[in-house]
Amino acid sequence: MNSKNNFPGEFLFTSESVAEGHPDKLCDQISDAIVDAYLAKDPYARVAAETMVTPDNIIIGGEATAESPLSKDEICAIARNVVRDVGYEQERFHWQKVNIHNYMISQSPDIAMGVNSSNTKDEGAGDQGIMFGYACNETPELMPAPIYYSHLILKELTDLRKKGKIQGLGPDAKSQVTLLYQNDDEGNGRAVKATSVVVSHQHSADLKTKDVRDIIRPVVERVLPKGWMPSDDEFYVNPTGNFVIGGPEGDSGLTGRKIIVDTYGGSAPHGGGAFSGKDPTKVDRSAAYAMRYVAKNIVASGLADRCTLQVAYAIGVSKPLALYVNTHGTGKVDEQKLAKLVLEIVDLSPRGIRTRLQLNKPIYRRTASYGHFGRKPDNDGGFSWEKTDLAAELKKAAA
Repeated sequence: MNSKNNFPGEFLFTSESVAEGHPDKLCDQISDAIVDAYLAKDPYARVAAETMVTPDNIIIGGEATAESPLSKDEICAIARNVVRDVGYEQERFHWQKVNIHNYMISQSPDIAMGVNSSNTKDEGAGDQGIMFGYACNETPELMPAPIYYSHLILKELTDLRKKGKIQGLGPDAKSQVTLLYQNDDEGNGRAVKATSVVVSHQHSADLKTKDVRDIIRPVVERVLPKGWMPSDDEFYVNPTGNFVIGGPEGDSGLTGRKIIVDTYGGSAPHGGGAFSGKDPTKVDRSAAYAMRYVAKNIVASGLADRCTLQVAYAIGVSKPLALYVNTHGTGKVDEQKLAKLVLEIVDLSPRGIRTRLQLNKPIYRRTASYGHFGRKPDNDGGFSWEKTDLAAELKKAAA
């Protein structure tokens, strides 16, 4: 356990987010909507869905095995509904007219062999790999502040657009927030203000850059803490000019290309692969959720101000191969002791993770925009990994 945080005295850190209309995020949502549809029919379905979008086309591929498979028409309807919900009615990408190509096949029996039995206690991981989790006390949801505020800016703009409270903005958008960190008396880096904010937002042809800026600025001012708004010359809206052509008309999209947006905005490592399109037997997804859950509860318990976890798995093996804990010099408990406590309290087998977090539910499309972490738990089990119901038990065990 380090005795002192090793933050530099002052530094800048930047994270970005993308809106649900970004081509890659559109693909993530379609893939996760397919996962949800399978799990709604069969909680033990095995799904790996990939989506690509281009002008006039949606291409869906991957593998699935379920007692009640989805038909080609059902998958096409799912994709159209996502595009409609996001708001695409463009000339070359319209939810009613877009061509949908479905190439889903059955899962490989070699992969399924280690994980298919829903009644096997020692069900193995669906693949090898490493997964990370992170939490810090910078924001109410125990997320790094740059990605937290980047998400909130776009989420607020999207909500206002869909409610009709702002006019002229399209579905495609990106944000980027740079924060200044300074050391406090204990050597902990704390965000004190935004030094720059960038928002690039698709808009109608009749709006000029100044018009778009005037729409977006009040939203950014509301989202950022009081006094954090950067100077006017460091607030950038569509800095290259017009952003009329957006979405799949302007750029192709693919599932899994925004993994840093999905996680911690670069404040913590990302292991394994993407999350979207994968059922919860895939430890790329479920173990990353479990690591976030444990890290958040460690910070919520007061045992650390910051915490990074890493877990490793082998395909077909139920137990984790290793667990790494790093509290970055902010820990109140030795890190090796903390790792031992976590393994004693939390069953980190693939089945144990799914059982504790109740992951065999259709709860995944909502995760595919504005981050998988830092969200409020839903009553139906969505974002269960954001609960802090483990904090008291961890604190008691560490005493």
